[in-house]
Amino acid sequence: MPLCGGPLRGKRIAIVGRLISISRRELAHLLRQQGATIVEQPDPQTDIVILGEGYLGADCQPGSSVWPGLPPTIQESADQGGWELVRESQLWERLDLMDEYPDIRRLYTPAMLAELLRVPLAQIRSWYQRGWLRARKLVHKLPYFDFQEITVARRLAELYQAGASRQAIQRQMADLSRSRPDLDRPLGQLPVRIEGKQILFWDGDRLMEPGGQLRLNFETPAPLPQQDQTTESLCESALAGLPQRHAIAWAADSPPYYTPEQMLQMAMQLEDSGQLREAAEMLRAALAAAGPSAEVCFRLAELLYRMGDLSAARERYYMAIELDEDFVEARCNLGCLLAETGETELAVAALQGALAYHPQYADAHYHLARLLDQLGRTEQAKSHWRSFLALAPESPWVQQARSRLAEENL
Repeated sequence: MPLCGGPLRGKRIAIVGRLISISRRELAHLLRQQGATIVEQPDPQTDIVILGEGYLGADCQPGSSVWPGLPPTIQESADQGGWELVRESQLWERLDLMDEYPDIRRLYTPAMLAELLRVPLAQIRSWYQRGWLRARKLVHKLPYFDFQEITVARRLAELYQAGASRQAIQRQMADLSRSRPDLDRPLGQLPVRIEGKQILFWDGDRLMEPGGQLRLNFETPAPLPQQDQTTESLCESALAGLPQRHAIAWAADSPPYYTPEQMLQMAMQLEDSGQLREAAEMLRAALAAAGPSAEVCFRLAELLYRMGDLSAARERYYMAIELDEDFVEARCNLGCLLAETGETELAVAALQGALAYHPQYADAHYHLARLLDQLGRTEQAKSHWRSFLALAPESPWVQQARSRLAEENL
């Protein structure tokens, strides 16, 4: 129902950039229900501009209503305070419509998020394992991320693509949390700007560094202060200088003993540094120390796949499923691997198995539709293309699905 006399009643609103939470048409319909008038482009009579979180300029300074790419006439209006900038993620909090419109929380799987941000899937999983990304919900161990986490992931992706190390990102995020203890998710809640390898945030009209220092210019920032050594950094120091095979054996068998959790942390460090073989061996050491684990087998399978050892990866995926039969991401990834090695009927069975446990798993519908098309089973494929479109209408793969259905007039 329209909010008569509500915050948007009588407002002229423009929508700029790619939306993440819902489609542009759905948002326009929702805003009209709130009594607003939708305009195609910002103009001097515009009251509010909603900036989609998928827009490349979404890290502009808040309050100034200025970002790159606006036509000069519109930019001049923005400079004069002609309209208010509201980010997509802020809109729902402002209207308090989360419960009334549950569909605004469109969710992304790790694979969709990796495709959207153009980063390796392994990075998404690493950020999730470290707690830098939080799942909105878990379905049979498969994490789903909402648009606030997409904002966080986009900023992590910018740092990653600029070459920032995992340690540097972790230090800055820790500094940011200490600077703003009032916020649960400062990287997603603050107006953040990524400049090279550096996180900066706006405090009013002041540009700040994560530790709370005022940023006076845009020169290369001073080195970040070193934090007290954590268990993770002590493990890293202890292993430094040892031949890798001895370091792994020492971690598993020799005093001082390390817990399986510490071994998993060391495996992540090795993976971050590109030492995939050594990371895999550390995961094996953790399995030897703690016993079978579906999650660790899955992580090991992912590493082995990245190393090109498809046969070993296949067995680890199978083991993960044997240990936890409803591990749907393991079933889906196994199906993709089997398809890659030419075992198409087994691949179809694996993907169908994933859907048997989680019928709303859009990734599995997508991969199964592609595989069935390759096998010439068009009638079976079309239902999965349609299911995929219904479940993930904002997916990065959606155009491929639409094109395929249009080609065959499905």
